[in-house]
Amino acid sequence: MSTRFPAGPLWLIGCGNMGGAMLRRWIAAGLDPSTVTVITRSGKGAPEGVRSLTALPDEDAPATLMLALKPQQIDAAQALLAPMRGAPTLLLSILAGVDHATLSERFAADTMVRAMPNLPVAIGKGVTSLYTVAASDEAIAAAEAFATPLGHYEWIADEAHFDAVTALAGCGPGFVFRFADALAKAGVALGLPAEQAARLAMATLEGAAIMAADADVSPAVLADRVASPGGSTREGMNVLDRDDALVALLTETLTASERRNAEMAAAAR
Repeated sequence: MSTRFPAGPLWLIGCGNMGGAMLRRWIAAGLDPSTVTVITRSGKGAPEGVRSLTALPDEDAPATLMLALKPQQIDAAQALLAPMRGAPTLLLSILAGVDHATLSERFAADTMVRAMPNLPVAIGKGVTSLYTVAASDEAIAAAEAFATPLGHYEWIADEAHFDAVTALAGCGPGFVFRFADALAKAGVALGLPAEQAARLAMATLEGAAIMAADADVSPAVLADRVASPGGSTREGMNVLDRDDALVALLTETLTASERRNAEMAAAAR
């Protein structure tokens, strides 16, 4: 089913892994590629049918502008957009750690929305966190129209939580990939062939994640349900639960990512 995207042109400043993944999902959901312009230093990486440029076109500002760059490229983006005629109706920013106030100081738009997607947006199973200040219903609907084809989205009420949300959901797929790799390596340590252990780990992770997502109880309850007293699952879970070691490890992990987000935000100011 096609998504009703906001009318008017869409410009992407940058089209790396994340920006490109988002744009391809939007096109798959019905966005007309002829309404899209991608501006990059190389002029490469845009999907078929999308106008690809290396400089700002001599045109009025588009309806929607997305900053799809790394936060350390904010100065280059500001310089690039300085000659733009007028201002976009909606500016979407996926610059990690760059807060709403900094965006407002550097760029002009009727409404600015911070968006933090994670990598599974490429398959429509991502998580996109959204934050804005005093947006109209129309602007909120426009932002949600872009978020919907990407998977699950949530509005974050307090921007102070955005770095933590980014650490959990934005960086989270990397941590899950690492867990899957560790699960497979643990199987190898028990004597399984490496390729077989990898297949078993991935299939187990996929099934468990789908089951948890569809369940009407929390993952903690599911874990206890499959861990019968005295059974093998319970014995293994006792290791993970000892001194809350797993929770402590992941808290340390997210804290490190949150701290780095804050450092990048400070550098962009």
